[in-house]
Amino acid sequence: MSHNALVHKRIRTLLVVTFALFGVIIAQLFSVQVVRAGTISERAATELLRTSTLLAPRGVISDVNGVELARSVAAITIVVDQAQIKNPKLVAQVTSPVLQMDEAELTALYTGTLRYKIIVKNGKPAMWSALQKTISDYNTEVLKEKGGLAKRIVGFFSERGYIREYPTGTLASSLIGFINHEGVGAAGIESSLNSELSGTNGQYMFDNGAGTIIPGSAKIRTEAKAGTSVRLTVDRDIQWVAQDAISKAVASSKAKSGTVIVMDPKTGAIIAQASAPTFNPAKPIVGNLNVIRNPAVQDVYEPGSTGKVITYAAALEEKKLTANSVYTVPYSMKVAGTKFSDHERHPTQRLTATGALAVSSNTASIKIGQQLGSKTLYQYLTDFGFGKSTGSHLPGESAGLLRPVSDWSGTSLPTFAFGQGYSVTSLQATSVFATIANDGVRVTPTVVAGTTDASGNYIPAKDQQSKRVISAETAKEIRTMLESVVSANGTAPTAAIPGYRVAGKTGTAMKFNSDCSCYSGYTASFIGFAPADNPAYVVSVAIQEPQGMHWGGALGGPVFAKVMKFVLQSKHIAPSTTKLKAYPLTEAELKKSAIVK
Repeated sequence: MSHNALVHKRIRTLLVVTFALFGVIIAQLFSVQVVRAGTISERAATELLRTSTLLAPRGVISDVNGVELARSVAAITIVVDQAQIKNPKLVAQVTSPVLQMDEAELTALYTGTLRYKIIVKNGKPAMWSALQKTISDYNTEVLKEKGGLAKRIVGFFSERGYIREYPTGTLASSLIGFINHEGVGAAGIESSLNSELSGTNGQYMFDNGAGTIIPGSAKIRTEAKAGTSVRLTVDRDIQWVAQDAISKAVASSKAKSGTVIVMDPKTGAIIAQASAPTFNPAKPIVGNLNVIRNPAVQDVYEPGSTGKVITYAAALEEKKLTANSVYTVPYSMKVAGTKFSDHERHPTQRLTATGALAVSSNTASIKIGQQLGSKTLYQYLTDFGFGKSTGSHLPGESAGLLRPVSDWSGTSLPTFAFGQGYSVTSLQATSVFATIANDGVRVTPTVVAGTTDASGNYIPAKDQQSKRVISAETAKEIRTMLESVVSANGTAPTAAIPGYRVAGKTGTAMKFNSDCSCYSGYTASFIGFAPADNPAYVVSVAIQEPQGMHWGGALGGPVFAKVMKFVLQSKHIAPSTTKLKAYPLTEAELKKSAIVK
């Protein structure tokens, strides 16, 4: 081969190799930019970006007028990657003033190999902003120094979240409840409506530049959806008055606890539900955990004389008596070998049914119960809602205790007739009087007025279920009879309100103590409504285990009057315009009225 031919061959070989190399380079570029672009981008994102949960705020719980009772407020949790903190003591010195924590404590928190360590849980966003500025200013200064790169502070991150605030403090806390450390409803409305109040969490990403969050780099990947807000039927101002009144009554009587409920009998709406003692839902509960219970629906007690209303209403409905039926009322009587007596000794009296109800005679109630019979009385007790949940859907609601007739003994009928031997909740007892106030129609109690979704659409709650229990005529007659209880001759003149006709019933019941299977202590109560001639609201008061004075009229009456007076004024309920045509209380009065006529 000539020299020229050899040169041409080498040139051709070089060109082939060169083109082959170019082909490999082009193929690699194509692979990187087209074929593997997504994978490489994802890897870069993994190395340079971090993803964090974007917590959703819980819905607001407000009163009927929109006043916030529970709300979620933005918070920041500050965390560190301990592996990136090279000088924990120095970092603690720099960050201590901003975090308002002891340097020694911070040094311990920064030391270790954990990739995730919480430093501040649910702090204010301003603290995180100040910390970022402090770290940025420090890093700017050290970078000017020789070897400053190694002294930079890195490894701090933040997580966005929310804390739950209760602006009204202890007000209505037993009803509202609280959330646990995981942000889940643990009691009250927070618990029973947790699925509605809870939102849907989202995600956000941020640039991870050498172990620190690059300011302004956060980008939302999936939006968080706020929870549904709940508007209650409760009126904050009425709630406050009720809370104040029952708290003072419990304190002055040295009672174990107390409850006040205000209800609209026509709609079933609970306007206030206050309990004492109470708690602050924003603070950890320590000591007696019973304080977080909702006694209005969880605590049961024997109603005593307030339960006599059902006995009388049933007898009126069954035509066993009228308001003017006369009874021989002894101080005591024996039934099934057991002696029953009235609360105060008295000679045998001739009283009308109205008079017997006014003085709250046990022996008269027993005689009326005997007229009804066990099956009939039991039927009315269940029709009025005893022995089953009210349907309010409040968490932990008890059905009370009402044994079936098949389990009754010889003393059950007389005992049940005057309100002992079975157990109810305050809400159940309130519902009985609401039924009488509402012309004999029982409406399921409720605390929810409506809900507002994340888009701001308000949806009113559906009307509550209703059921007729007694006729309107019977309800009207029993209301008039109950007005005698608040008269000077009744057991609760303390419940009277000037300008308004008031009707109600006292209760002074012995409490059953399961520890000794005996009766010890009392429940003092009063439940009533006003105006009696056109009932607008029902107020019930129950005080558990008062020390010393324990009569329902003396303890419950004044609380009722204070709360009901405020309710009538705040709701602009006009004073009564009709006068009471009172029924005679004794046989002598009945005969006298007949002569006058």
